[in-house]
Amino acid sequence: MFFVIDLLKGLLSLTCKSSGQFKSLPKVTLVLLLLSFTAHAELPSTVADALKAAGIPAKNVAVYVQSVESNSPALSHNADKSMNPASVMKLVTTNAALDLLTPAYRWKTEVYRDSDVVNGVLQGNLIIKGYGDPSFKAQDFWRMLMSVQQAGIKEIKGDLIIDTSYFIKNIANKKAFDDETWRAYNAEPSAFLVNGRSTSFKFNATDTSVNINQEFELNEIQIVNNMKLVQGPCGEWRSRFGYVVKPNASGATVTFSGTFSPDCGERYLELSVFDDEKYAFYTFKKLWKELGGKFSGQLKIQDTPMSAVKVLEQLSDPLAYVVRDINKWSNNLMARQLLLTLAAEKLTAPATELNGAAVLKNWLADKGSKFDELVIENGSGLSRIERISAEHLGKMLVSTYNSPVMPEFMASLPILALDGTVKKRLNDSQSNGRAHLKTGSLDGVSAIAGYVLDANNHRHVLVMLVNHPKASASRNAQDALIEWVHQQP
Repeated sequence: MFFVIDLLKGLLSLTCKSSGQFKSLPKVTLVLLLLSFTAHAELPSTVADALKAAGIPAKNVAVYVQSVESNSPALSHNADKSMNPASVMKLVTTNAALDLLTPAYRWKTEVYRDSDVVNGVLQGNLIIKGYGDPSFKAQDFWRMLMSVQQAGIKEIKGDLIIDTSYFIKNIANKKAFDDETWRAYNAEPSAFLVNGRSTSFKFNATDTSVNINQEFELNEIQIVNNMKLVQGPCGEWRSRFGYVVKPNASGATVTFSGTFSPDCGERYLELSVFDDEKYAFYTFKKLWKELGGKFSGQLKIQDTPMSAVKVLEQLSDPLAYVVRDINKWSNNLMARQLLLTLAAEKLTAPATELNGAAVLKNWLADKGSKFDELVIENGSGLSRIERISAEHLGKMLVSTYNSPVMPEFMASLPILALDGTVKKRLNDSQSNGRAHLKTGSLDGVSAIAGYVLDANNHRHVLVMLVNHPKASASRNAQDALIEWVHQQP
C-alpha cells in the first residue's frame, strides 16, 4: 500500500510540474485528491471493524463495489482473488440462461402412447418424456394427466414409461455433497423431475403431542413418530431431533426421534426419500387415481420408441418466472437443472454438467470477458471447487444491468428486508427495500452480491466473498458494507 501511495505522489508531482494545473491548489486539497485515488483499496472502517470483531482476517475477504454508471470500481479489496462464492454462483448461471435462452423460454414435457386407444382404454404403455423442467410440480402433473384423460385415455393396460434421456443417465451416481444423503439439497438433477422429488415433512405441536405430516402425501412413505413434546423456546429446533430413512420394496419408512417445542409453530424438513423415477411414478399413481383413471402397471425407464404416437405437450412457466424461485430461495437443484438445460440447448443432448460449464465460459468469451479463475462444477454453488473473483462477478453484474435482460434478472433477486433469503436483514435500516442481493453460504464460505440503491438513487454493484472457517460470522460486516454503499454521496 505504501508503495502505491508513493507512486501516486510521484505521478501527482509530475503532473503538477508538467501541466501546472494543480499549482494553485492548497496542500489539503492535494491530500484529499491523493486519498481519492487510493481509498478504493481500503475497506470501510465499519466493515473492517466488523470483520475484526468476528475474527476474520481481511486477507480472507474479497470486496468489489462499482456504480453501474461508472467504468471503474469505488472499492476493490482482494477483488482479483479466486474465491468460493457458494450460492452466489447462481447469478452466473441464471444470467447466462436469461441471455442465451431468453426470458420467454419454456421447458416442454411430452406424453406419448405406443398402442391404440379403444373406448378410452390404452392397450399399451403411456410414455412421459422430460426435458429438464426444474419447476414441474404436482399441480403441473395433475394438469397434464387431466389433459391426457381429456384426450380420450381413461385406462392404461400397460406400464408407465419414463424417458429421462435428455440428461446424461449416470448423473445420479455422483456422491452427495455432504453426509446428509437424504436432504433435498443433495438431490441430483433429472430430465423428468416432479416436485424436486422432495417430500416436505410438516412439524407442529398440540397440547399433548407432536404431529408430523407430509405436505404432499404419498402412501408409499410411512412415518414413525417418536417425537416428544417439550416446553421452552424454539431455538435451534433442527438440532433437537434426528431421522432415519429405510427404503423397502413398497416405498420407505421415515422414523423421527427427538423433541419439539410448541413455540416453534409450524416447521418443515425437506427430504428426498426416492429417486426421481420412483417419486414421479408414485405421484403419477396417486394423481391418476384421484382423476378417476385406472392403472395397474409397473414403472419402466427407457427411451421413447420411434413408433410412439404423441398425445400432448405441456409447457412450463417462462424462464423469467423460474429464475425467481432459483435466486430468491437459492434452490440448488433448480440451478443444476438450468445448467444442464443450457448444455442440451446450446451444445448437445444428453446434457452433462461439463458441457454446461463450457456453455457458461463460451457465453462470457463471446462478451469479451475472460475469467481465467472461473471454475464451474454444477452451476448452483453447492460445491467445494467452484470459483470466481469478486471483480469478475462485479463486472458481470454491471454488464447485466446494461443488458436487455436486466429487468428479469434483477426481479429474480431477493429484496433486502422484504423477501427471499434477505428478508430478515437490515429491517430497521434506511437501506430497507433498496437492494437486490443474492446470498450464499457453505461451511467456511459466506457471500453476498447484487445491487444497492444509494440515498441519492444511484445504483451500485456490490460483491463480498468470505472464505474462512469463521465465515458465517461475517454477516455484520456484509451488512456494514451494504450500509456504506447506501450512504455514498
